Amino acid sequence: MSLRQKFLSFNLGTKGIAVIALQNITEILQVSLTEICCIPQMHSSVFGTYNWRGNMLWLVNLEEMLGYIPLQKEVNLLSKMIAIVVNNEDKYLGLLVRQIMDIEQLDANNLKPTNSELFSPDISHLLHGYFINDREEMIINLNANAILQSPMWDIHN
Repeated sequence: MSLRQKFLSFNLGTKGIAVIALQNITEILQVSLTEICCIPQMHSSVFGTYNWRGNMLWLVNLEEMLGYIPLQKEVNLLSKMIAIVVNNEDKYLGLLVRQIMDIEQLDANNLKPTNSELFSPDISHLLHGYFINDREEMIINLNANAILQSPMWDIHN
């Protein structure tokens, strides 16, 4: 029996692909880097805060959080980024990514568990697992709730 779910897919790094379940997403924003308020002495993956709907939204560099090349080294201040706003129990967090790809329907029965050969223990708790698509590419399934509860930024929320 198929357990098809809808996911938002986006790029990670130069070749990586990741998805987040649509049910965890509140909004998708285009954010100019000049509108982000950088906060000193934060974890390096915390990009800063953004005025979202009159509230302070923490923005996390998702690629750096997952061990990819940091965005700051590859973008200039005039760049625009995509913020995927995820939520759980009235907690909100913006996940900065370079580019949104599509809405995918994936079968949860095809989800493969994380393992230590493919994923570092530092990030495996942030993942539900991974899918393999028709082109034999790995698609990482992110656990939005685990990212929201990560101690990397939670002490500042």
